Amino acid sequence: MVAGEASGDLLAGLLLGGLKARWPALRSMGIGGPKMARHGFEAWWPHEKLAVRGYVEVLRHYREIVGIRNQLADRLLREPPDAFIGVDAPDFNLDLEARLKAAGIKAIHFVSPSIWAWRGKRAEKMRTSVDHVLCLFPFEPAIYAQHGIAATYVGHPLADTIPMEVPRAASRASLGLAADDEVIAVLPGSRRSEIQYIGARLLAAAAEMQRRRPALRFVLPVAPGLRALIDPLVSLHAPGVRLELLDGRSHEALAACDVALVASGTATLEAALFKRPMVIAYNMHWLSWQMMKRMKYQPWVGLPNILLRDFAVPELLQDEATPAKLANAALAWLAEPARRDTLVQRFQALHRELRCNTAQAATDAIEKILAA
Repeated sequence: MVAGEASGDLLAGLLLGGLKARWPALRSMGIGGPKMARHGFEAWWPHEKLAVRGYVEVLRHYREIVGIRNQLADRLLREPPDAFIGVDAPDFNLDLEARLKAAGIKAIHFVSPSIWAWRGKRAEKMRTSVDHVLCLFPFEPAIYAQHGIAATYVGHPLADTIPMEVPRAASRASLGLAADDEVIAVLPGSRRSEIQYIGARLLAAAAEMQRRRPALRFVLPVAPGLRALIDPLVSLHAPGVRLELLDGRSHEALAACDVALVASGTATLEAALFKRPMVIAYNMHWLSWQMMKRMKYQPWVGLPNILLRDFAVPELLQDEATPAKLANAALAWLAEPARRDTLVQRFQALHRELRCNTAQAATDAIEKILAA
């Protein structure tokens, strides 16, 4: 298996739970993180090695990343596994999967690349690279069928893991927050490149919100290994803010908060499953942004908006992601309870649609692929 960042490690860990339940003697190895390790996964490289986003940023690490992929492919070809599962990270995994599939190793891709949102030509590459795609969203298998690619909708594992009823009181107690505190969760991403581009903006927005509403409380979950990157940003952009840095614990932060300031990515879906109002932000190197902007097919970037096909929550991207605009959008949620209630109802319906015991559904699909 290969999972290339914290969100991939989370999804792969949930999948491994199902695989180990079906096959207790299962051995798994490759590239992954701590959540996979809890299920006995042997990480030959840590997932942080692949946690880079944006064309310009990838170029800086290109030689190292390609070197890792070549070494991994050579090792797997020498010692063929029964199956390879690439978890997201398509830029890394698809080329690797193509080599493995050509050698007769079953190549499965878990988490469909967003070919319906941008880079649709990637579907042609997937047809030659993978034997099967395990899709998180219900509309995806029909798209793959049009391209002659076998795919199965397995639901989203986070929808199984996150409770329908949000444990707000328990999470607040665990984090030392009072029941009547107004709490903002700040989630700047799990990649170093994301934090470098987005972290300062979100923290400056927190400082602006604190200036306007001094009683606000802020919590910021820090992904493993990133504290040294976050601390200087806090000192520079949010001095004096009532901000608590958490070692992980992002789900508790989302359950406890009133509003989330969140970088576009898997965390936006987590916030939706916790039925939290949010403001989605993103910023990247200007050249990466220009390239990505030309290739996207939909008006939305955040997963909740894509799934609801509506600007249900604000998106402030690139130059629009200013501290003042982020603060305004977040404070607007606090001022509009009726709007919040409507959003909660929409997120509840979305949660029910995505919940279908992903670990078992994916394991059933993998068993059939192995038997084919």
